[in-house]
Amino acid sequence: MNVIIMAPRGKMGRLITKIANNMDGVHIAAAIGPKGRDYIGSDAGTAAGIGELTGALVYDDLETVIDNADVILDYTNPKLSMEVFEKALKHKKAVVCGTTGFSEEEMDRIRKMSTGIPLVFAANTSMVVNLMYKLLKITAETLGDLSDIEIIEMHDRYKKDAPSGTSKEMGEIIAETMEKKLNEVAVYGREGEGVREPGTIGYHSLRAGDIPSSHTVMFGLVGERLEITHHAHNWECFANGACRAAVYVFGKAPGFYTVKDVLGLED
Repeated sequence: MNVIIMAPRGKMGRLITKIANNMDGVHIAAAIGPKGRDYIGSDAGTAAGIGELTGALVYDDLETVIDNADVILDYTNPKLSMEVFEKALKHKKAVVCGTTGFSEEEMDRIRKMSTGIPLVFAANTSMVVNLMYKLLKITAETLGDLSDIEIIEMHDRYKKDAPSGTSKEMGEIIAETMEKKLNEVAVYGREGEGVREPGTIGYHSLRAGDIPSSHTVMFGLVGERLEITHHAHNWECFANGACRAAVYVFGKAPGFYTVKDVLGLED
């Protein structure tokens, strides 16, 4: 299977390059960096700083090499990712996307494009986080209407979107389980006076230092509370999941797939 890695010098692109380069059955065909960067034309391993060569070069135009790939791995930003999707659809290539921060309109467009190509949309590719989703569903079924629900998420100082895509997925799972819509019950931060509105889901986003990823969901009752937490010590767990997703989606029929499909997790 041949893959193209977007942004090999990014925090996820570096790790994906490292893992893909040592993964059986996966061959890096090319990497794509922004125009004008001094590492265009160099080996992807050199650009990523992984201390080993991949035999694949870094280009600044996806379309010039896209036909050499089976799957494109994209962890960039919404604007660039939408361009990747459009080119992948044109050339009928599979995509694994871990970008977050898409608008509702962009998500609608992505789902429509997935009718023409196989696409794994993965806000979080950690196996443990996806197990946490199942635990949240079970807990919401039992305690959802009895508790005050708060979601606290922490990331590094450079993360641009808040709340995180993962915390949004968590809120959506809880809200759907309780037969609600997240956009109608979510409360983002608090200020001023007034008691907590029953039935809402509170969001709190912290950004500091180099925190890779931390998510806690609290179900607060009178006299007790349950907290379900996941901490990532680095981004390698996500990069591993991304490469597993690429192997999964290779050769699949067009469709909108999630990490739950990749890991074989049932609802």
